Amino acid sequence: MDTRRLLRTTAIALATVGLLASGCTGESSSPRVSGGDSGASASPAGASPALQPYYTQKLKWRACGVPGFECATMKAPLDYAEPAGETIDLAVARKKATGPGKRLGSLLVNPGGPGGSAIGYLQAYAGIGYPAPVRAQYDMVAIDPRGVARSEPVECLTGKEMDTYTQTDQTPDDTTEQKRLAEAYKKFAAGCKKRSGKVLPHVSTVEAARDMDVLRGVLGDEKLSYVGASYGTFLGATYAELFPDRAGRLVLDGAMDPALAAREVNRDQTAGFETAFRSFAADCIEQPDCPLGNKSVDDASTRLKDFFKKLDEKPVPAGGGRMLGESLATTGVFTAMYDESLWPQLREALNSAQAGDGAPLLAMADTYYERESDGSYANLMSANAAVNCLDLPPAFTAPDGVQSGVKEFEKASPVFGQSFAWASLNCGYWPVPATGKAHRIEAKGAAPIVVVGTTRDPATPYKWAQSLAEQLSSGTLLTYDGDGHTAYGRGSDCIDTAINTFLLEGKPPADGKRC
Repeated sequence: MDTRRLLRTTAIALATVGLLASGCTGESSSPRVSGGDSGASASPAGASPALQPYYTQKLKWRACGVPGFECATMKAPLDYAEPAGETIDLAVARKKATGPGKRLGSLLVNPGGPGGSAIGYLQAYAGIGYPAPVRAQYDMVAIDPRGVARSEPVECLTGKEMDTYTQTDQTPDDTTEQKRLAEAYKKFAAGCKKRSGKVLPHVSTVEAARDMDVLRGVLGDEKLSYVGASYGTFLGATYAELFPDRAGRLVLDGAMDPALAAREVNRDQTAGFETAFRSFAADCIEQPDCPLGNKSVDDASTRLKDFFKKLDEKPVPAGGGRMLGESLATTGVFTAMYDESLWPQLREALNSAQAGDGAPLLAMADTYYERESDGSYANLMSANAAVNCLDLPPAFTAPDGVQSGVKEFEKASPVFGQSFAWASLNCGYWPVPATGKAHRIEAKGAAPIVVVGTTRDPATPYKWAQSLAEQLSSGTLLTYDGDGHTAYGRGSDCIDTAINTFLLEGKPPADGKRC
């Protein structure tokens, strides 16, 4: 696996979002102070005049520990309904266009999640790994969404509490285990309210999209150019819906379908991971070191389920006093579904676990959860729940509901169905009511938007890209026939050329183009 692919995989594929954060500090002047001409655009038509100072604030850029990058802090309203009220500090980073060629403005990037650090992604991959012609003509820019990483992060549990939480059995065998899982979700939600109660009602995707428009104005760009991956596609589509006349060259890679309710999202994603697992299994049974046998994909599926069941009954040591049980093992396995380059590592980890050493598979789960070697966690999982639970009403609100829905999830995936069904209960006890709801996004009047789908994507099933491209009035579908999560920068010259041409020349690929 080459370095460029490794950086990109670490930044996007190994979780619902990106990893790798670097220290970043900076300040901006108060949005209530008029700082002269910043080159910023006026606030959107119809917006409250109270928002104008936010759009005209001047950022104070400074070095932030990573050569070539600058960081700053941008002010935004905590509550857009009360722009004169409390503010929130949002971390911003950029790497200026390197040239040669005409500068095309700023290219905002987001790795998804929700909960992924866009700044971490920028510094670890996009700012150094995006194609050179793109970096030459765009200032590469990122903003950590509100509640994420450096932008007043949502915090819920301590490291030790997170260790307990991630080990909770997500395939309860009886009512006692069901109650134990429900209590874990309740404790998580209560921790979020206790530690982050002020910001918790204000981390929705709509608010994050509005923050992006403030940043666009502050940077002086007439329109927003943007590459969003995974959840970042929902963020980008939401921006286009709110500000269609300000949507520039938008690329939505690994698309989500905003028209789906939470239960449908979770069920479809369950089926996506089943598709990805069967692709892995088909490859595995052809390898001499396959830990799931060499008979058939169905037999490999049965063997994996048996392996999970054994771990449920008796976890195996994983070093440092930790144990590998069914829940963490399941997380380790589906982590590898995000990128096929991880399949050899998964085979090795499964072989080790079957031999009594759970450390390699536990390490894969730790990467997904962003657990550090000292036992601390990044705020990925906290922010992920906070945004998701605000954006959509919960898939289930009580164990009885999950119990009645398990069969449809197991039909979607015999391997992961039960676990994913019970994981869908996590928003059922959330302390803040959802403010969003499922709906089609058309973004009428927006410039062409490129929607990218990967045919065997586990986390954002291909049919979601098809649906979003159809919904968007200016959507054009670009398809990658392959494995793994998202497509840009994953080794397909066909995909990369199509997206680069769009970003640099404004020419979208023909609708339905397939690579």
